[in-house]
Amino acid sequence: MATDLSQFHHPVADFLDAERASSLERFRLTPEQLQFYADNGYVAGVRVLSDEQCDRLCEQLAELFDPQHDGHQYWHEYHSNESGDPNAVLFHALGAWRIKPGFHDALWNPAFAVPASQLLGGSVRFWHDQLFCKPARHGGVVAWHQDYSYWTRSRPMAHLTCWIGLDQSTRHNGCMQYIPGSHKWDLLPITGLAGDMDAIRKVLNDEQWDALHNPVPIELKRGECTFHHPLMVHGSRENRTAGPRRAYVINCLRDGVCSGTNDSLLQGVPPIPSGEPIAGQFFPMLLDVQ
Repeated sequence: MATDLSQFHHPVADFLDAERASSLERFRLTPEQLQFYADNGYVAGVRVLSDEQCDRLCEQLAELFDPQHDGHQYWHEYHSNESGDPNAVLFHALGAWRIKPGFHDALWNPAFAVPASQLLGGSVRFWHDQLFCKPARHGGVVAWHQDYSYWTRSRPMAHLTCWIGLDQSTRHNGCMQYIPGSHKWDLLPITGLAGDMDAIRKVLNDEQWDALHNPVPIELKRGECTFHHPLMVHGSRENRTAGPRRAYVINCLRDGVCSGTNDSLLQGVPPIPSGEPIAGQFFPMLLDVQ
């Protein structure tokens, strides 16, 4: 039976040997990058994984596509196809870090954690991970949304998303797309994550809807990432190319963010009482800067 790797709050394999031996300063974002994030709600093209590390994660990911793989009981969510349409497949799952050592150890990667600390303004604590995979030729969309719309059970809003391309991501295979400046909009209601790209229309005013007609496609080399604000409106379109488009997403929060509910924060996770700081086995510290 597979070991639940959430028990270990440190790397468990040799995935990060070179990065852990490096000075943390080399991973810091520049003042210009930080200002761009403040103005636009994202900063892209940050290299966090090597090609070899991407290969290793893709090898481990291949085993996870079997719903009955060893360790399947540790998922918080698992959708072989969240859209339900076989012609628009979106594999989406939460909890890979509990199952495979590469995805586990990637959380402690300083190439991710150091910029995350700068953008959050403090120590970095893990929130949850996600896999978003679009197969060749019939990959589906991720509809326009704000991440914090799904995270209001945690407060205050001091969250960050790191989207890492395991394949080269382009406008042709369904790369991330942003609406610059939308991180300054109010919180929007949930309108769905898969299937209908334009479902968000019903909760936008005309000016906001017009802004969605001028998205910025975030094309990345494999191993590069983009960081975005929890209110950033983002989505991605279909993959009709001959290759897959796979991504690993690390969602984190500033240490001190509290539970806003007495219910479980994630499926299968013991509740943290409302008002108590989020911490414990399933929400480890990734970088303590205090």
